[in-house]
Amino acid sequence: MHEEVELVLDAKAELGEGPCWDFRNNLLYWVDIEGKKVHMYNHISGKHKQIQLEREVSAIIPCSKKDTEFIVTLDSGFHLLNIETGQLEFMTDPEKELTRNRFNDGKCDAKGRLWAGTMSRDDKKEAALYCLGKDGRCTAKMSDLTISNGMAWTSDNKYFYHIDTPTQIITQYEYELETGELGRAKQIINFSEEEGFPDGMTIDSEGMLWVAHYGGGKVSRWNPDNGEKLEEILLPVPNVTSCTFGGKRLDELYITTARSGLDDEKLKEHPQSGGLFKVKLGIKGVKTYLYQN
Repeated sequence: MHEEVELVLDAKAELGEGPCWDFRNNLLYWVDIEGKKVHMYNHISGKHKQIQLEREVSAIIPCSKKDTEFIVTLDSGFHLLNIETGQLEFMTDPEKELTRNRFNDGKCDAKGRLWAGTMSRDDKKEAALYCLGKDGRCTAKMSDLTISNGMAWTSDNKYFYHIDTPTQIITQYEYELETGELGRAKQIINFSEEEGFPDGMTIDSEGMLWVAHYGGGKVSRWNPDNGEKLEEILLPVPNVTSCTFGGKRLDELYITTARSGLDDEKLKEHPQSGGLFKVKLGIKGVKTYLYQN
């Protein structure tokens, strides 16, 4: 189904995460959380730019108004980022009292609402999943999480998938697109027998889920209807963090990785850790939704 894994950028990111394909400009955006950087990659020219921030940044999502305006989730809440000037504008921080939490993964639904979760640095069940509406109002949708992570919606928007990493479970929720309400929950995939922990996640045009294995050195494809693992793609690094579809035909899987947590010996063994990888696939992903502001 796929060709060899290609290292497209030896970025040496401390904690590469949150890849997001901007179909308007055919650019890949992603972040280095611990390096406090936003990365921009042009898959045609191979050009790479980065913006150095002063706070940890965990997700970047394009806005509908301007193609230079993005929302970023920092350890200090939601901000607007102008990628030309690097200027940040504070929006809201629903967890300003929880100083040991930070934001983690974030994505928009088909109505352009931004869903973003937090994580506890102390492995406590104090994290949550929030929804930021186009009016800028932030609503808590889940609580008592430890590390809110990968998210995806089915093409008919009837179901929402979510990962709380330490549980090693992928959960399916009934989803009401018009209101953004979550319904009944069902555990659909159990990672306890897998290598590593489930991290970032995306969905393809056939409705199958692609999950990054942090500490497991791979990305795997799953059928959410029966919990069956369909295939896996091995990477030359242990800490695989997230993935998204990109390219003009949306048939290239871009994969982020991390150096964080690896000692010198492990880094010598896996020197491409923290790199951005790509795999050409025989199937396509789905278009990234913009934040409707």
